Amino acid sequence: MKRISLMTLLMLIVSIVGKAQTSSEFNASGKPFMKIHSNYHTTFSDGESASAFELTRMYLGYEYNFSENFSAKANIDIADPKVGDLQMTAFVKNAYINYETSKLSVNFGMIATTQFKVQEKAWGYRYIEKSFQDTYKFNSSADLGISLAYELTDFLSADIIIANGEGYKRFQSDSVFRTGFGVTLTPINKLTGRVYYDFSSKETTLSSLATFVGYACENISFSAEYNQQMNNGFNEGRDLSGISFYTTYNASEKFKIFARYDNLTSNTLDGETSDWNLSRDGELFLVGIEYVPAKGVKIAPNFSGWNPADDSDEFSSTCILNCEFSF
Repeated sequence: MKRISLMTLLMLIVSIVGKAQTSSEFNASGKPFMKIHSNYHTTFSDGESASAFELTRMYLGYEYNFSENFSAKANIDIADPKVGDLQMTAFVKNAYINYETSKLSVNFGMIATTQFKVQEKAWGYRYIEKSFQDTYKFNSSADLGISLAYELTDFLSADIIIANGEGYKRFQSDSVFRTGFGVTLTPINKLTGRVYYDFSSKETTLSSLATFVGYACENISFSAEYNQQMNNGFNEGRDLSGISFYTTYNASEKFKIFARYDNLTSNTLDGETSDWNLSRDGELFLVGIEYVPAKGVKIAPNFSGWNPADDSDEFSSTCILNCEFSF
């Protein structure tokens, strides 16, 4: 019933906006796309080292423009499922239709979530490391649902998303939705601020707050995030919070220098002596260089270090060569 309601909502939105004005000269067209993430790395921890080649992800998909306002995208994500003995598994990452005008954008289907979309674009190196909320599992990067974004003024836009809350690796297992609201502000050229809040209720209510501010000019960019999630995994009282700072310097047309710092923390539950997520809390340090020898080819030697919050764990560091190939 709720799936039908979402489709009805989409049709209502489109009918309110009006019929799409299609130019008589518009030619419907589409194109396939592919993106591959791979790396070679050596990790050092507790006096030992381990090296490996990895193919971490491959995207295969197709984009099609039906008219000036309607388009669709389908995308298969082939990656490590992180469970069982399987090393690579295919998932439907995106499968949605988009309606767009100069001010309004509506997406319906298996869509990109909006919780960290702005942050991910500002960071810009997902093939090296996911953005903060994606890395520490605050939310999935895609989910079944509907999203709407509207440009209220030249410097202010608002968006809403209603999604299953299960992510793209699982289909709806209950009738609980995850609803999010966001506001993006660009008060001056090159400066962006964003606040986002979402919630999903079962016996307890899981909620997330994400804030972002970023400045980007021709040669350099700076960004900062503060993120908080209450009742992580629908577990009462288990909260996560963290900050992320990152910067990029465009040294030339082909070279960029980047750096990032994360700090993930959790709270101490009543009756406990340590934070509930202590084994996963910690600090990330990352610095590297991106080289773009040709369009669609990115090569990035970089160094990362992980300082665990648990004093009994050792600092670990990784030297890695990341590559992305796309068309």
